[in-house]
Amino acid sequence: MKKISIYTDGACSGNPGPGGYGVLLVHGNNIKEISGGFNKTTNNRMELLACIVGLEALKEKCNVNMYVDSKYVVDSINKGWAKKWRRNGWMRNKKDKAVNIDLWKRLLDIIEEHEVTFNWVKGHAGHAENERCDTLATTAAAKDNLPDDENYLNPPKNSLF
Repeated sequence: MKKISIYTDGACSGNPGPGGYGVLLVHGNNIKEISGGFNKTTNNRMELLACIVGLEALKEKCNVNMYVDSKYVVDSINKGWAKKWRRNGWMRNKKDKAVNIDLWKRLLDIIEEHEVTFNWVKGHAGHAENERCDTLATTAAAKDNLPDDENYLNPPKNSLF
């Protein structure tokens, strides 16, 4: 099984506002960069989407070290919160519905196709790959004519999909 490192970052100018994601996939000396953005979205959605896009770019089952500067993403996976939300019908607790359900579902589904370890890195701290992902994300967010993040603007009604 290939060993891959994936570095990600999400950015948003305003929250909500125009946002972007940046991804680096590293396998040996090979590096692939991916980025994209939306007109109206949130930072957390872009952090999640960066992880999803990175994993969805893999063409076969891989052993992945995922490096993310979002505690929201890393803690939700490593502490089992996201799986608990899914088990509980996408409820964080008895009263509060989880947010970004569409992206959590995609992320949990794609994680099951690989062996993934989530690692937290401090953002804006000189970590070369994280800084590159930040540049990719902010550049994508600044582009003209970005599409709307439809699931942010109109979340699906059925929480179980």
